[in-house]
Parts: sequence; C-alpha cells; structure tokens
Amino acid sequence: MNETTLSPTAAIAEDTTAGATFYRLVWKWHFIASLYVLPFMLLLPATGTLYLYKPQIESWLYADRMHVEQGDARVSVESQIAALTAHSGVKRIRGITQHEDPTRSTVIEFDDTEKVRSLAWVNPYDATIIATAERDRTAMRMVRKLHGEILLGDVGTKFVELAAHWAIVMFITGLFLWWPRGQRTVSKAFQAPKGKGRSWWRETHIFMGFFAALLVMPIIISGLPWTDVFGGGLDYVQEQTGQKSKSLRFGGGAPNSTASEGTPIEFATAFDVAREQGLAAPYEMRPPKNEEGAFWVRSASKHRSEQTELVVDQYTGSVLARVDFADNPPLARALSYGISFHQGELYGRLNVIQNTIAALLAFALAITGFVTWWKRRPAGKLGVPVAPKASLSIGLIALILVLAFLLPLMGLSLLVALVLDQLIFKRLGWFRG
Repeated sequence: MNETTLSPTAAIAEDTTAGATFYRLVWKWHFIASLYVLPFMLLLPATGTLYLYKPQIESWLYADRMHVEQGDARVSVESQIAALTAHSGVKRIRGITQHEDPTRSTVIEFDDTEKVRSLAWVNPYDATIIATAERDRTAMRMVRKLHGEILLGDVGTKFVELAAHWAIVMFITGLFLWWPRGQRTVSKAFQAPKGKGRSWWRETHIFMGFFAALLVMPIIISGLPWTDVFGGGLDYVQEQTGQKSKSLRFGGGAPNSTASEGTPIEFATAFDVAREQGLAAPYEMRPPKNEEGAFWVRSASKHRSEQTELVVDQYTGSVLARVDFADNPPLARALSYGISFHQGELYGRLNVIQNTIAALLAFALAITGFVTWWKRRPAGKLGVPVAPKASLSIGLIALILVLAFLLPLMGLSLLVALVLDQLIFKRLGWFRG
C-alpha cells in the first residue's frame, strides 16, 4: 500500500463524480469530529482500563482493611454499627455488605455527622474499626468519576456524553474512509502498515481504525444508558413501553413492613433470609428508613442473572417481595447485560481482555491520528481537509436526522456548530481547507 493510494487528493483525482465529493465531505466531518473526541480518546480508555481491574487494584490497595484474621464467632451487625458510631459518628446507615468468605471484613456505607457519604471496614469478630474513608475519595471511585464526569459533576457528564456521540460519528466516517475503493483492494486494506514517516503513521491509523471500530463502538454504545440525555430519554421510552427494570433498589414500588411498630428483627436475620432464599454471595443490605419501611437485600454477584433482590419485613422477617433478574422485561435485561459487558463482567476474563485490547486500540488510534495530522498540516494552520460546496442528498439528510434523533447531544452540537459557522467561523476563516 503506497501513499498515493491512501491520499484523499489522489482518490479524488481518480473519481471526480459525486462519490468523490461525498468522500471529501465525509473526510472533513471525520476530521472535525476527531478535534473534539481526541482528548477523550486518551482519557476514557485509560480510566476505563483501570476500572476494569478494580477488584485486583482494590485487593492490592486495601488488603489491610478488606481482610481480617478469622475468629471464633462474629459479633452482631448492631454491635459493629455501635462501634462505628462511637468511632466516627453516624447520621444514617446507607448499606451493609457481607461476604461468605470468613476472612473478609464487613463494609458499612454511612453518612457521618457532617452528612459526608463514607465507607467503613469493620472486623466482624470484635467490631474493631479497621479504616474509614469518604466514599468519593477512594481510589477507584475517583477513577470512576474521572471516567464518567471528568470530575466536573453534572456538567462533566454532558461533555463525556457528547464525546461518546461524536466518537460514534468519528468511527462511522472512519469506516467509510477505510472502505476499499479504486486501487485500494480488500487485501491491501488488511495489509500491515508499510512505508516511513507520515505515510506509515497514516497507514497505521487506518489499519488500527478498522479493528478499533469493531471493538470500541460496542463499548461506547453499551455505556450510553448511563448518560444523562440519551439515558434519560431511554428511561422515558422504557417507562412508556413497559420495558423498565423491576428493580426495587431505589425504593420505587417497594412494599412497607406489615406493621408500623414492634420489635425489629436483627440485621443478621435479614442476611439469613437472603441465604435461605438462595441468593448468591456477597450480600448487600439496606436497613429500613423508618418504622414503616423494610429491609432491602440483594445479591451483589457480578453475574447479572444472579442479582436477585428481596424486600424483608423488618418485624417478621417474611419476604414481602422478590425480584429475580429474569423477571425484568427483555429491553431491561439487554441493557443490563450491556452494562455488564461495558464493565468487563459479562463473560469473565475474556471480556476483560477484550475490553483491554479495545482500550489500547482506542488510545493508539488517538496517538496515530494526532501524529498523522501534525505531520500533514500546513505550518501555522489547522489543516482542515478541503470540502467542496455541495448540496446534501435526501439520503444523507435522513442519516443526519436519524443520528441527531438517536444521539440528541450530537444533534444539538451540530446545530450550534452550523449556526456558529455561518455567523462567526466563515468570517474568521476558521475550519476552512
């Protein structure tokens, strides 16, 4: 594969028809999408890869607090909470996680007296408080916030979502540019990069781009249900079509206890009910918020099909509600499996390896794309590809409208860009070839 066959100028020279015009338009949009996506293509794969290995990293970072020496008998959870209250002050208990492994500590999530959401690791055999930390200050929580919101809260999530939308556009346009045409045959398209200098960087970028598109786009798409705008719209669609998850995790529709007063059961009893009901360990439990409330207990297994939830009466210990994963409607199950895939949990180690390779490809794609641009740009200029003035076909307009509907932030940003282009960029000569 030589430089001439990959050059957009050479491709246009071979074909001066409408196809070449469309090719140049796609190339320009690929370039413009990359301008925004490039920084995120460096950050998100790096943070995402770290989060893939969360269990291993936390086992190394927090080994001294996650593991204890096995004792003769566990003390009650109430005693552990009392010890935590004396140690740190507790405004509210949010959740308690127990493992079947006798060497694992109890993890208690709570609000302290300053209402700071915190975690505590407690020795279940003597109620010793091993360590406490603000939840959002723990290492992997920081990685997750950096990955999902670039540490900018709700505003940051919009920037990340916009990058995901434009990354899809970037991969679609990139696949179109990669597609064999003219002298560039299918066999040449899959040849390992050759040449030197800018030619090698460009060929490497194109070669890796095809494989990156196959591996990275499913990860991007599976993460969209987490986003604010697309995810919020998807939630609405699920509600209107009866496809919303039946999870009772956040209390919606969960039944109250049968009585509003009496002697509550011990926390350990709620965990025992989970075992009797056949839930897979570890167990996550949330205590009742008031006298009418009930215990919420679920399996915190990484396998989605095992994530059963229970609502347990706080006075009688009877099961008021049970939600198995299979009870969810098809779309809710599919989205849940997608999230599991995104986190590298769907099919074990192979899923982790696949997502790691995808992250490395995305990172390398950003590097090779930047170097290719840097080497081809005119001195002192942005080097925007030249695009001819051309009327859009009905098919292309329909494609843009469909993408704008499915990816609303992308559609909004495109509208803003077109307005700015007419009012400002055109006068200043920005983003012109």
